[in-house]
Amino acid sequence: MQLQNLKKLRVSRKLTCQDVADQIGITKNYYWMIERGDRGLSYELAVQIAQVFDLNPDDIFLNNESTKCVPSD
Repeated sequence: MQLQNLKKLRVSRKLTCQDVADQIGITKNYYWMIERGDRGLSYELAVQIAQVFDLNPDDIFLNNESTKCVPSD
């Protein structure tokens, strides 16, 4: 899980932890712990977080470099 991407994304959108937490219905502390990697999250919660940013959960939480499909020559 690329949690540093989550924080960078939130900051780039000028959102606070409270803003995101309010939109997905959790506490600010719970969201903050997710960003820090102190708390896990369900797939459903990952989907809700991704919706806040209008992204697919994989775009935020999946390590794209190790999972990219590379065309063969």
